Amino acid sequence: MIFLGIETSCDETSLAIYCTNKGILAAKTASQADIHSRFGGVVPEVASRNHILKLESLFNECLSISGLGTSDIDCIGVTNAPGLIGALFVGVGFAKGLGYSLGIPVIPINHLSAHILAAEIEHEELKPPYLALIISGGHTHIYDVDKALNYRLLAKTLDDAAGESFDKVAKMIGLGYPGGPAIEKLAKDGDSDAVKLPIAMKKDDNFSFSGLKTAVLNAYNTGEYSKADLAASFQKTTAETLVLKTMRIARRFGRKRITVAGGVACNGYIRNSFAEACSEGEKVYFPSFRLCTDNGDMIAYAASRFYNRRRFFPLEGRAYDTQPEIG
Repeated sequence: MIFLGIETSCDETSLAIYCTNKGILAAKTASQADIHSRFGGVVPEVASRNHILKLESLFNECLSISGLGTSDIDCIGVTNAPGLIGALFVGVGFAKGLGYSLGIPVIPINHLSAHILAAEIEHEELKPPYLALIISGGHTHIYDVDKALNYRLLAKTLDDAAGESFDKVAKMIGLGYPGGPAIEKLAKDGDSDAVKLPIAMKKDDNFSFSGLKTAVLNAYNTGEYSKADLAASFQKTTAETLVLKTMRIARRFGRKRITVAGGVACNGYIRNSFAEACSEGEKVYFPSFRLCTDNGDMIAYAASRFYNRRRFFPLEGRAYDTQPEIG
């Protein structure tokens, strides 16, 4: 079967075509990072309007790359939640209109469930059950995924998400947006042990990054530390927090396979930290960098995985009407 995936949950417009026999046939993404960097963060209305401008052309490009026609598409998957409501409306409206015109079903896809499944696209041996950590600008969640693709939330952040903390720390020490890449680059020139920073709620499964962010601000205000040392110390403490809680939960539940997905999973220091934390028989799977950020590939693939559940989008359905698969 041929699945079209549509992703417009934030500031990246991304479409992909996935074939159950051949894998990803085409994928195109239009990033708005340069636009929003002028504002120091994503402006929802600007993001929504740019999705409108890009969707149709990206769809036509995907058809051209894959060599397919609209009649070859069997099903459409579209991000339904969570995300910026205006941005989601654009993608959902496009998907429903296209699905109606072609007479094919549309599947609402939870953005988080798609991130979790992204590693499966490139690692054929990766099959549930496994533990999944999602680290992005809006989420820091740990889920247990069983063989039937049921998701159980085991831990989450009680305040800032990991990616949000990267952005805020970058802003407070004078770096650009997005903050993750800027901090990782600067941290290479710093001493990760220079600033002693706290791991919040160390014995609890849930995450908290607001205190860490405040600790960095307090250290910065002393004027005693270089920006590179602050960036390196913050990055190290964030990685230690993520690894400590994720591996502890995985071992408690006996999960030898762990996936780490979302935009923050692009961070090389965090990837190495997880690799070093693995004991014999344990393995951590990361999607490639492109599949860590928001992308249509994971939406199309998730649609193929959930197709047999027959939970199709009604024509009157709207973004956030339901929270499919997981919350």
